[in-house]
Amino acid sequence: MDQTRRLFLGTAALGAGGLMATGAKALEHDHGNPGDGGFGRQAGSLPPGAKVAYHDPQDVGAMPDFRFSLDGNRPKVTSGGWAKEATVHQFPISKGIAGVHMFLEPGASRELHWHAIAAEWAYVIDGRCQTVVLDPSGASEINNYEPGDLWYFPKGHGHSIQTIGDKPCHFILSFDNGAFSEHGTFSITDWIDVTPKDMLALDFGLPKDAFDVFPKGEAYIQAGPVLQPADALDAPWPKDSTHKFRLLKDPRAVREFEGGTFRLATVDEWPIQKTMSGGVMTIRPGQMRKLHWNVNANEWHYYLRGKGQVALFGSGGRGKVAEFKPGDVAYIPMGFGHAIKNIGDEDLEIVQTWDNGKFEEIDLDTWIKSSPRYLLSNNFSGVPGETLTKLKRA
Repeated sequence: MDQTRRLFLGTAALGAGGLMATGAKALEHDHGNPGDGGFGRQAGSLPPGAKVAYHDPQDVGAMPDFRFSLDGNRPKVTSGGWAKEATVHQFPISKGIAGVHMFLEPGASRELHWHAIAAEWAYVIDGRCQTVVLDPSGASEINNYEPGDLWYFPKGHGHSIQTIGDKPCHFILSFDNGAFSEHGTFSITDWIDVTPKDMLALDFGLPKDAFDVFPKGEAYIQAGPVLQPADALDAPWPKDSTHKFRLLKDPRAVREFEGGTFRLATVDEWPIQKTMSGGVMTIRPGQMRKLHWNVNANEWHYYLRGKGQVALFGSGGRGKVAEFKPGDVAYIPMGFGHAIKNIGDEDLEIVQTWDNGKFEEIDLDTWIKSSPRYLLSNNFSGVPGETLTKLKRA
């Protein structure tokens, strides 16, 4: 009689007796003794253990908080507006994506700057603005934006933002690095202020004292004369590489789902956006974006309107539920299961971004519908067949 058969017979003989001997422990714990089950090719069956796997908190990290009040954070304020940020420093779970809410007064501009560690994605909430961007080839693009438009600037590309017209403009910024901070941008006024004047004079062909009147420190968002719409230049690049995307007006962005609407731009619709995807989801009252997970990216939310609830599944017996209101952000790590429900009496509107140009997700009900019935019967032992049938048809 070979070893495998002896192990099998021993297991069968223990059977229910093994469960009875271990009593409540078998139902609470799934740990055996070191070396149980054999080694290498000499692996064999063990007596039945717990019916449901037990997860020791010491073996699985605590479920992190995944909600943060972006608009409840302290703003960075200058003469022309303000910005509030949510980075990994304030929001520890948010390792892959940082976010900013920026507000520019009429006539204000966010000065020329660039980011060394992150690309920038933006959704215009209200007002009008203009961006000027410069790429490494020396080519520049000027674009004008309205509510519902997006922009994307690759990492290191120089850019600026200026309000157009008599109305303030504000927008949500998302960055593909959770460590990015508005306090770490490379700004033109800051650079000129700290550079020796003889070098500036040599570079620009001006006398050194010409730089005495330049701003001391970083201007960041600077107040100024109102830029009238008639005076706002517009010089976009070819459509396949432009930094601008009309999210709410481009039919390629439409991705309807049961319970609401979804507008999404990926690298497929917007080729320049290689490291991020993003859009806006609207969920009707009482409806939800059902259980799913992201295959290749972390997910970041900014709540624009309504009241939402997110249920997050983190493996190892971990789950957490949080409620969200306007101004809050959520962060869903890659692979974590989640669902979003509208628990208010008005539409729930969410700006969402992912740190990958390709958007990939899997719905739990799709997995169930595609699985053989005998597999589901095994996975969901004890569940009536009628219920499994309904699951597959849902």
